[in-house]
Amino acid sequence: MKDQIKPLFTDILLVCDQEGLLGGTFFAIDGCKLSSNASKEWSGKIKDLKKKKQKIERKLTALVEDHIDIDKEQRAVKQKMCARREKQIKRLEQQAAKMEKWLSENDKKIGVNKKELHSNVTDNDSAKMHTSHGTVQGYNAQAIVDSKHQVIVNGEAIGKGLDNENLPPVIDGAKQNLASIGKGKDYFKGKILTADSSYHSVTNLTKCNEEKLDAYIPDNKFRNRDKRFASRVGYRPRSKKFTFADFQYDRDTDQYICPNGKPLKRLVKAGRHKGKLLRVYRSSEKDCSRCQLRAKCLRYKDAKRRHLSYYADASGQNISQAMVRPKRGVRYIRSE
Repeated sequence: MKDQIKPLFTDILLVCDQEGLLGGTFFAIDGCKLSSNASKEWSGKIKDLKKKKQKIERKLTALVEDHIDIDKEQRAVKQKMCARREKQIKRLEQQAAKMEKWLSENDKKIGVNKKELHSNVTDNDSAKMHTSHGTVQGYNAQAIVDSKHQVIVNGEAIGKGLDNENLPPVIDGAKQNLASIGKGKDYFKGKILTADSSYHSVTNLTKCNEEKLDAYIPDNKFRNRDKRFASRVGYRPRSKKFTFADFQYDRDTDQYICPNGKPLKRLVKAGRHKGKLLRVYRSSEKDCSRCQLRAKCLRYKDAKRRHLSYYADASGQNISQAMVRPKRGVRYIRSE
């Protein structure tokens, strides 16, 4: 009922503006996960859904064969069992037909990273989302609010659990709503916008820059840098591990020196990650096994040695931080 709800929403927004309920200087955006009228059991990649269809068909074939065998049994027993089997067969036939029709009309859902996303047979616009109450099949409901009297200027239901790309469509929708009540295209220019750290992404920040918004969006690491959080009751900061800055580079020997004075030698064969040259330095297992600073250096108790890795250009210069995840037993240092 979008065609009916949209005009009603803008009419209410117009009344709020006429009554002076819109401040127009300070906005906030946030979202919450809402379940849709669709089962997460009917979600998956196309190949998974095809397997599910084949499973339903195999079960249907087995039930039909059982149904034939029941016909040979006594009449009283047959009537009860046949009625139950007929219901199961009918339900499975409907499920198989529904799946067949959906697969013939839909293709893969491709995400921003060009990888296939999970589809849903019942509601393909929805998505699987992680919440504090478990995983749900639903929508990420977004709202941008005027701070003066908490009036919502736009709301969107987005089939994506993460907020890292949700700000542009919400801002664009708010501009359309506000334009319908007589506001200009540059309404958000110079206005304040606040959001939590889940909105901190290049996509969202670029949109704020385009709209010339005075945006306040913290990144995920802001608590680690703010000393005020250390004195907060109940706050337990993670134990600080040695970082890239704690290791000194010796240009003459082309190796790094750890805080305990032990060398990390470069592997002769340079690796590659995502098409980029990756330089890797690693310590000796003997040095790390006897080191008194293991707790501050290695993430896992059973780790054998420390690794350092970074992207390098042809001359070996560090050009960016390595995006390699540490495996168990190995600790990577990421340049900062």
